[in-house]
Amino acid sequence: MKSDLKSSIIITGGIATGKSTVCKLLRDAGLKIVDADKIAHEVLDQNSKNIKEMFGSEYLNGYKVDRKALGSLVFKNKDELKRLEDLLHPQIREEILKEVNRYKEQGIRYVVDIPLFFETNQYNSDFVAVVYAPKELQIERLRLRDGLSIDEVEDRLKAQIPIEKKKDMADFIIDNSKEKEDLEKEVVRFLKEIDEIFKI
Repeated sequence: MKSDLKSSIIITGGIATGKSTVCKLLRDAGLKIVDADKIAHEVLDQNSKNIKEMFGSEYLNGYKVDRKALGSLVFKNKDELKRLEDLLHPQIREEILKEVNRYKEQGIRYVVDIPLFFETNQYNSDFVAVVYAPKELQIERLRLRDGLSIDEVEDRLKAQIPIEKKKDMADFIIDNSKEKEDLEKEVVRFLKEIDEIFKI
């Protein structure tokens, strides 16, 4: 059963399309960000004992999960990825909904940042904004940002729905294929578009 985020605005995208930069600009504009990645990292570390039991002690760094090592394992093996998701996603979903309900009760404007919104298919929402950059830019940014090999980049891209398909599924598109100044204008435009939703 999907969790209900129907009246919430979801921000999603693809790896290295610039979603974090967009969320920072939205935060600067006064919106609260329900950050699914941050919640996921917290939930992952809370499950370090389970990770050790499921995958082995080599995926821990002290008491914390070695995300890079675990990522290398699960992005190459769909079965292992599913095992990890089955463990974490229900807990992540619960924490996201808690935070959303808190903002709703307080009448605070917010958006929900869910990187794998389409992939997990676990939430209902009427409003989905995709931060878009073409695949060539994703590859270039990933290699520069994370120092990954082309094979590692391809593994990560294959684990996600292609960005062009996400663009087609979006209610709003925030184009991040140009310069930072252009992205800032895109965010201003997006804020005007969603202003009406906040008034509902």
